[in-house]
Amino acid sequence: MSTARTPDALPGLAVRGRSGRAAPGAEAVLAGLDPEQREAATAVSGPVVVLAGAGTGKTRAITHRIAYAVLTGQHDPRRTLAVTFTSRAAGEMRHRLAELGVEGVSARTFHSAALRQLRYFWPRVVGGAVPDVLPSKARVLAPVLRSAGYSEPSLARDVAAEIEWAKSSQVAAADYVAAATRARREPPGSLTRENVAEAYSAYDDRKTREGLIDFEDVLLLTVGMLDTRVDVAEEVRRAYRWFTVDEYQDVNPLQQRLLDLWLGDRDDLCVVGDASQTIYTFTGATSSYLLGFRGRYPHATEVRLVRSYRSTPQVVALANKVLASAGGPEAALRLELRAQRGDGPAPTVTAYDDELAEASGVAASVRRLLDSGTPAREIAVLYRINAQSEAFEEALGEAGIPSVLRGESAFFDRGEVREALTRIRGAARGGGDSGDLGADVRSVLSAMSWSDEPPSGSGAVRERWENLLRVVSLADELVRENPDATLADLVDDLDQRAATQAAPAADGVTLATVHAAKGLEWDAVLVAGLAAGTFPIQYADTPARLEEERRLFYVACTRARTHLLLSWARNRSGRGRRDRSPFLDAAFGADPSEPGSAGGVVRGTGSRSRARRRTNDACRVCGKALVTGREIALGRCESCPSAYDEALVERLKAWRLDEAGRQSVPAFVVMSDATLEGIATTLPSSRAELLRVSGIGARKAEAYGDALLSLVRGAAVASTDDLS
Repeated sequence: MSTARTPDALPGLAVRGRSGRAAPGAEAVLAGLDPEQREAATAVSGPVVVLAGAGTGKTRAITHRIAYAVLTGQHDPRRTLAVTFTSRAAGEMRHRLAELGVEGVSARTFHSAALRQLRYFWPRVVGGAVPDVLPSKARVLAPVLRSAGYSEPSLARDVAAEIEWAKSSQVAAADYVAAATRARREPPGSLTRENVAEAYSAYDDRKTREGLIDFEDVLLLTVGMLDTRVDVAEEVRRAYRWFTVDEYQDVNPLQQRLLDLWLGDRDDLCVVGDASQTIYTFTGATSSYLLGFRGRYPHATEVRLVRSYRSTPQVVALANKVLASAGGPEAALRLELRAQRGDGPAPTVTAYDDELAEASGVAASVRRLLDSGTPAREIAVLYRINAQSEAFEEALGEAGIPSVLRGESAFFDRGEVREALTRIRGAARGGGDSGDLGADVRSVLSAMSWSDEPPSGSGAVRERWENLLRVVSLADELVRENPDATLADLVDDLDQRAATQAAPAADGVTLATVHAAKGLEWDAVLVAGLAAGTFPIQYADTPARLEEERRLFYVACTRARTHLLLSWARNRSGRGRRDRSPFLDAAFGADPSEPGSAGGVVRGTGSRSRARRRTNDACRVCGKALVTGREIALGRCESCPSAYDEALVERLKAWRLDEAGRQSVPAFVVMSDATLEGIATTLPSSRAELLRVSGIGARKAEAYGDALLSLVRGAAVASTDDLS
């Protein structure tokens, strides 16, 4: 890239003149907006802050604002930068602007915009090419920790999170201990804060030696470049004049510093956010910039969007109650939503005897929703932490309901998906159509060792298979819509989806943490685990942390369009009786039937059948209480040595693979790995003993009992067909 190019020639940043005349269609852009959205759309000059409640159409308002400003000649699209926090959101913004007839606006994440500038100016400022960006800190951090004598499996991930927080907060390794102490951040695993600081420093040193940078370095280096090179800063400011920042409540100090450098002494800035949805402070995000916007820009235009188009009045009323007792600085900008939809069912709260009963009850509720016509992809089960997912996955599988675990990486950014798209595109160009699109896609993906048979393993292998299955499912869906669809048609569809990060929806119930569900919505949402110590989480030990947990619960509730089902369990894995979440008391009123509550509503009590089957919630090896669903199924801590018959596990997995193929379902729907290992550990000799294995209910015992007991006795692999 030549450094002799002018800033006007920056790719995608060329400056073009403005006529100053209103373009045809400008007024049409305002049609259909409500009064507040219209006010936001027409506020095209000076600083603007849009306070947008959940489901109030903020993306619609800000994209129409950009379109109106461009079509009236007040903004140049190629000097406009819209910044958001995910590639999916940026793609959605570009897609909506294109539908409004506006091209040329840059809609990017902070990291994407910074990396683009870094790559352009690096040859001039530093020389040579920009170092490669490290996709995962674990690649460098894991050997650093091993060399220091630490080998805990998840430690690299946890230390990486601490480093990300520190860099986002502009805290160097030398200052980490003091900063972490002030922020009351507990060190991960067996480490001290001093250990984390040493790992942070060693990680940076090793990364530099290997010629790598990480995602936070992209922002840090761009900030440093703009801060020290006036010529570079001026070029960027000539290239970009008008700025829009979405989800402004989630900006961290480093991102705000970059935004300040982009702006210079100008104030052509529109920020959009909701202080009541500030849920990422643990990563360094802070709502202080949103809260202080009017103080920084006293002449700013403020618009409040409070009409909820997403949720029914019943869901909206509950969400408003959740925030009614909120404290902290965010309460100053609390928005009371006003529902615009028709009535729906009242939200419910259900108490269960224990967590296994809760998982079964949630699965039963999902089944009722499916039977009443709600599609599986329009149902989500949300929980506080990832460790809760397995119990719900097993319960849904036992009920014959497919589920999809929602990850954090964008679908089209995953390596196997990119490779699949490249191969399908090549086959389309090479005339590889046979007239059967489904067969053609399966043939192409077979070169990647993919087949209709699910792998017996879990983890990354399983995730890779499921991601490719979603591509195959999309091809099958195209065929249903158009029997003559070709590989070229599939390529076009995939390209459009990739451009907007619209991953093909898997046909299953979504399982996700509330954090992973931010920005999404479903017809039906089931929020589980609403017990004190779980939600709010037990380490919410300060007023500020408790308020963040309240906001997280608010986010969970406002993901629901129509059905909102809340649940909690009175007991947890050998840890005695618990109280329900205080957030339920705030939403429903306290319940006199529960200790620790003063009055209120509890609908249903749950089933004790699964609880009776559990005879021991303590590890058979070390005696400690078991916590996760997988540990309960295994009967031991995952870190304790196993005592199961490995040969039997392999026979059980072979049987499961055969059974999954016979039913044309994923293997986990038949039985989880943990359940198979539980069978191989306890070696049941009767139906009654088989029922004591976690993950084996009456239905599975009836369907698979003879086959499983036969395998335990040493018989060859047998399917249920052989035994019928």
